[in-house]
Amino acid sequence: MNSLVRRSAQQLSLWRTYCIKHNASEAASPGRNAGRPNYEEFIGRHQRQAQCSIVVQVSSEKSYEELYNYCSSFGSIMGAHHYCVRQDETLHYILLEYATSDEAAAAIGAGVTNGELSGVPVRSPFLWFRAAGGGRRSPKLVANTAPALLSLDGTRQVDQRHLLGLLRGAADIEEQVQQLYEHTRLNELGIRMRFLAALQVQQAIAGMFPAAQAQPFGSSVNGFGRMGCDLDLILRFDSDMGAKIPLEAAVPSRLVYHTKENLSNGRSQTQRHMECFGDMLHLFLPGVCHVRRILQARVPIIKYHHEHLDLEVDLSMSNLTGFYMSELLYMFGEMDPRVRPLTFTIRRWAQTCGLTNPSPGRWISNFSLTCLVMFFLQQLRQPILPTIGALAKAAEPGDSRVTEDGINCTFTRNVDRLGFRSRNQSSLSELLLQFFEFYSQFDFHNRAISLNEGKPLSKPDHSAMYIVNPLEQLLNVSKNVSLEECERLRIEVRNAAWVLESEVENASVPEGDGQELSCGLLNLFKHPEKAVIRPNMFFKPRMVEVSDLFEQKEAGATSSSTPPTPAITYKSASVRQQVQSIKAATRSELKQLRGSGSSVPTSSPNNRRRSR
Repeated sequence: MNSLVRRSAQQLSLWRTYCIKHNASEAASPGRNAGRPNYEEFIGRHQRQAQCSIVVQVSSEKSYEELYNYCSSFGSIMGAHHYCVRQDETLHYILLEYATSDEAAAAIGAGVTNGELSGVPVRSPFLWFRAAGGGRRSPKLVANTAPALLSLDGTRQVDQRHLLGLLRGAADIEEQVQQLYEHTRLNELGIRMRFLAALQVQQAIAGMFPAAQAQPFGSSVNGFGRMGCDLDLILRFDSDMGAKIPLEAAVPSRLVYHTKENLSNGRSQTQRHMECFGDMLHLFLPGVCHVRRILQARVPIIKYHHEHLDLEVDLSMSNLTGFYMSELLYMFGEMDPRVRPLTFTIRRWAQTCGLTNPSPGRWISNFSLTCLVMFFLQQLRQPILPTIGALAKAAEPGDSRVTEDGINCTFTRNVDRLGFRSRNQSSLSELLLQFFEFYSQFDFHNRAISLNEGKPLSKPDHSAMYIVNPLEQLLNVSKNVSLEECERLRIEVRNAAWVLESEVENASVPEGDGQELSCGLLNLFKHPEKAVIRPNMFFKPRMVEVSDLFEQKEAGATSSSTPPTPAITYKSASVRQQVQSIKAATRSELKQLRGSGSSVPTSSPNNRRRSR
């Protein structure tokens, strides 16, 4: 590893090396988080933005100026974003943000119900802009009266060819990792749309439950979400999110609300509530379709699709641990600017290798991969991330969070109070290689991964892979991973380490005439067709034939018509040397076994008779 780093450093320019170390030292400085919002500030800011926003369906982006002039009569418009929903035909939408929530409410209140439809008249932030009726023409627009759109087709995911072109044009692996992160992560418009979906659910029940909260969690808010990711929502009928309120802070009152008594247990009551709420979503909320109730799962959820946002939503009422896990991952991502780009790269690599799959199954999930990255960053000689146990020890009384199931989610919300300062100055390319080398040698068979302790632990059961749930520590995050998939992960990380090592060794080799060789991350992503896991792939033989390993053929076993076996090509000289050493060691072991077998005397029938 040290020789690899030295060879890599020799190929980088002095200016590039200086920039990497300078940026890393700034990231490790005490004031690196200055000016960055914490998780609660991040959530609160986007909730206020959602309350000040409306979504209007238009015929095309050319309707923006007319829409802007019309909606400006209700208040001051701070910004506008355009996006498309591609179904049978392309639908265009514009998200307008007003200066205050009252101005947005005025625009919503000025809307009317479509009399041509027989639907239920529901008021929501989702509207459509119809043409001026009655034969009257709209007033002539003054040129450049409306500011430019902040985004045009803002939710369109980057094309695969365009992304590969960007990676191919990058100077080195460091720049490739940053380009991949910037062009695939969830952008600002995507976050705004998800908070609007949450606001719609919250406003739908605000009349009966004025303190209800619909909070996004998961990849939509933790900073590790990619474009097109699903939205996870938790709905609470009151404002209790697990935080303990001191007794002296509670306002005493002699007036108490009458409430319905729950005669059943908490889980069955939650299932009944979600069943009723699913009917309300299906019957009344605009844009909500394909409602599915999955109430028998460990965490009951309602899945639905929002056609105006082109968004898949998973709604739950009892997943507070997921909400606080999102806060924990958000804090980890804010501690160091290298955490999220590294995680995005490893997730992309796992997708191209076929290690992950959109549908649930026995393969590793993106959340488990994220936990592997966080644990690796805790294991470094100079750690980049602290342990969760250290965060829990630094907590103050105001940081106490306990779910209704009694799960303790208490950890400090102020990282500066922890006093953790990372002095690690490794570049992203070095961290990527170290990640693959670390898990190629990790003992998944006997050891468990614990982000709370920051060190491997003994496995409490016989699961193929054991990752301790950071908040529910009696659960295994990767319990679904099969033994075969765990072995595939170990093989793929070893292969990836070889690829990156050979990339460093062959960096000085000139490209062929008329050919554009892939380099860096493109060597890891060069098999995108493997991203789809097919059922028959699990039944293919994975063991190497001994004859192929030793390149031996029995005399007369092959006919003259059989074509010769092609020569084996190696990725680098070091790989060839490793294979040769394995062959030599195996030959010596076989000779010893033959010698020991021939020296053992065999008993004759006469000897057996005498022994009787």
